[in-house]
Amino acid sequence: MSKPKPLILLVDDDRDILKLVSMRLIASGYEVQAVDSGRAALAALAASRPQLVITDLKMDGMDGMALFEAIRATAPTLPVIILTAHGTIPEAVAATKRGVFGFLPKPFDHQDLLEQVVQALRLSAGIGVPGAATADDDWRQGIVTASAAMEDVLSRARLVAQSDASVFIFGASGTGKELLANAIHRASARAGGPFVAVNCAAIPEALIESELFGHKKGAFTGAVYDHKGLLQSADGGTLFLDEIGDMPLPLQAKLLRVLQERQVRSVGATQTVEVDMRVISATHRSLEQRINERQFREDLYYRLNVVALTIPPLAQRPEDIVPLAVHFLKQVAARYRKDISSFAPDALEQLLAAPWPGNVRQLQNVVEQTVALATNGMIPASLVQSALRDRSSGLTPLDQAKRAFERDYLVRILKITQGNVAQAAKLAQRNRTEFYKLIERHGLEPGMFKSEGV
Repeated sequence: MSKPKPLILLVDDDRDILKLVSMRLIASGYEVQAVDSGRAALAALAASRPQLVITDLKMDGMDGMALFEAIRATAPTLPVIILTAHGTIPEAVAATKRGVFGFLPKPFDHQDLLEQVVQALRLSAGIGVPGAATADDDWRQGIVTASAAMEDVLSRARLVAQSDASVFIFGASGTGKELLANAIHRASARAGGPFVAVNCAAIPEALIESELFGHKKGAFTGAVYDHKGLLQSADGGTLFLDEIGDMPLPLQAKLLRVLQERQVRSVGATQTVEVDMRVISATHRSLEQRINERQFREDLYYRLNVVALTIPPLAQRPEDIVPLAVHFLKQVAARYRKDISSFAPDALEQLLAAPWPGNVRQLQNVVEQTVALATNGMIPASLVQSALRDRSSGLTPLDQAKRAFERDYLVRILKITQGNVAQAAKLAQRNRTEFYKLIERHGLEPGMFKSEGV
C-alpha cells in the first residue's frame, strides 16, 4: 500500500499564483488544496487537516497573519509558510517571532520554497516527504482517525517524542490514552527499549509499592525472593503510569524522589539503583481538584506535566466513528473467522447517532458483539441497536433523564387527549402557548395522536 502524499493547503487571492505554485508542488509529489481567501482556508481546515499551510500575506478580507493567528489558536503545531510581494525584513522578523515557520518574498525561487516545505514537514508531525526514507512510519500504528482534533494531538505527540520531556495525557476512560503513550514511545529515541504500562488504579494499595519499586527477599512477610520493580523494568525505555490520580500519597512522594534523582530503592534494600526512563502519565480525573483536596502532590503534578496532551472524547470527533467501526470490524471478523465485510447503511446511522459515553472502548465492544451475533456478511441495524442497549451504563445523566421523562410525559398526555392541545395543556397545568413550545422542543406533532385511543 503506497504512502499517502502530504497535503498542503495553499492560500492566495491571485489565481495565477495559485495555479503556478500548485503545479510546482504537485510535480514535486505533494497533494495540494488551493483556496483563494483566508475564510475559505479556515473552512478547508475544518473539513480536513493538511500537514502544511502556505499563504499569501496581503489578501482582501483576512490577510495571511490573521489566518496564521486563527490557525495557531486551533492547531498550534501546524506549520505555516507566508509568501508576499510586499515583505520587508521587519515583517519577516515579526512573523517568525510569532511562530510562522517560514517567510518568502515574491518572486521567490522555486527551490527555496521546496526546501522550506521539506523542512516544515520534517519538523511538524513526522510526515515524510516524497522520496524520503521513512523508517518510523509505523509510530502511530493502531491509531485510526479522520479527525482534525486528533491529528493535532498526534502532531504534538510526534514533536514531544523527540525530547525526553515528561508527558501528561488527559482524557476520559476509553479514549485510548495508553495507545497514544505507546505511539510516543515508538516515535522516540527510546523505541528500542521497553514500554512498561502500569495502571495505578488496578493494583491493590498494599502491593503497589512492591510492584513499582521492587523488594528484597525477606523485606516483608511473603517476600520469599528478590523482586525487580516496574520502575527498574522500564530502564532505557518508557514508563506509562495510567490513572496516576489514584496513586496513594506516600507513594507519590517516593515517585517524586525517583524522578528527581533518577534512582530507585527497592523495599528492604539499603542501596539505590540508577534508572533512565521517560515517564508518561495519564488520568481521567481532575488533578487540580485532587490537589485542592490534598490528595495529589502539586510538586509531582508539575514534574509529570511538562507537556500536556488531551484526547477528545469520541462524541467530539464523530468523523472517527465509521473508520474506527470498520477497523474493529475487520479485526474481530478475522479473529472470529467470520466472513463479515460491512455494516448496513442504517447500522452506520445507528453508530453515528449514539452518544458513546464509553468512547472508543465502548465502540470496540459494540462492534465485537455485533460480529459475534451476525449471521451473514453485513451487520444489520438491529444488532447495533441491541448492542448499544446492552452496553449502556444503566445510569442516565440527569439532564438526559429529565428530557426523556418530559418527552414521555407529553406523549402520554397527548395520547390521553387524542392530540387536543387545549385539553393536554389543561391537564399539564400549563398555558397553551407554553405547552406548544414544549411539544415543539421534542418534535411532537398533535396530529400524530388524533386517531390514538386512550
